[in-house]
Amino acid sequence: MIDLRSDTVTKPEKKMLDYMFQAKLGDDVFEEDPTVNELQDYAASLFGKESALYCSSGTQTNQIAINLHVNPGGEVICHKDSHVFKYEGGGIAKNSGASTRTVSGDRGRITVDEIENWINPENDVHYPLTQLVSIEDTANRGGGAVYDFNEIVRIRAFCNKMNLPLHLDGARVFNALTENQIDYKTYGKQFDSISICLSKGLGAPVGSLLLGDNDFINRAKRVRKVFGGGMRQAGIIAAGGLFALKNNVNRLTIDHQHAKQLEKALNASSLIKDVIPVETNIVVFELNDHKRTNEYISALENHGILALTFGKGMIRMVTHLDIDQSAIHKTCECIHSIV
Repeated sequence: MIDLRSDTVTKPEKKMLDYMFQAKLGDDVFEEDPTVNELQDYAASLFGKESALYCSSGTQTNQIAINLHVNPGGEVICHKDSHVFKYEGGGIAKNSGASTRTVSGDRGRITVDEIENWINPENDVHYPLTQLVSIEDTANRGGGAVYDFNEIVRIRAFCNKMNLPLHLDGARVFNALTENQIDYKTYGKQFDSISICLSKGLGAPVGSLLLGDNDFINRAKRVRKVFGGGMRQAGIIAAGGLFALKNNVNRLTIDHQHAKQLEKALNASSLIKDVIPVETNIVVFELNDHKRTNEYISALENHGILALTFGKGMIRMVTHLDIDQSAIHKTCECIHSIV
């Protein structure tokens, strides 16, 4: 099967597996796993941060960060389609006792003006205190949209003015940085905390990283433990993430090129009403007839291609390192053949 449902479906290649099996191990809860420590140090240094913490998932790193930034009864500003709000099981409310102020924005992205409109007055007891701004780059629900870095800088300046922390859900941040070519440290400087996923476009089997200053990460270790996230000989999986960071970032341009080929084929199909402009590795399109979404998914599957429903009449395809040019060619042929 050509699996385009998500970039989370990748399997470790032989070189990555060999690297994992050769990893030096220790007890990570005791902070004695040398491979985990190397991964954390390497990732932190990439973005100019003091420390990093290896966790099991991007949801966990996001939820730990939010838990540290807000108090029960506080409020988080984020896009209405952001992963932290839409796809983390209500974790902001359940884990941190905080509410959310969701903003419409554009393709999963929010601006300073939209944030400023929703800052609650501190002296009015009717409102929760605004305590955090969270953005997602790239924006999944926006079809892999990349933030304008100048807007991020403006958001950072506004957060400084309002004494608010700024968190990045960077599940696919390397896809964004591949496109905008912003220096990693310059980019990382804009955020108080950064969540990085290793098991999407980078192809590691499991794991995410939370980046911040030393005090923040020290406190994050306690929250990770409370959330049941302490791992022991985690180096065997952390090695996959370390290999991915060192070997699989530059090749993301291939995934983006493949996604643009799919976009072109979809735009040429009479069955497709609209394709969200492709920027990175996510292709989201809308059918003319919303009632035939499942039928279209089934037609793809009959040709050995897996895609994902993504809302009313919407379908998502995601390119990744397990998808080669021949798979893209076959998918494009299939798109042209479905009537």
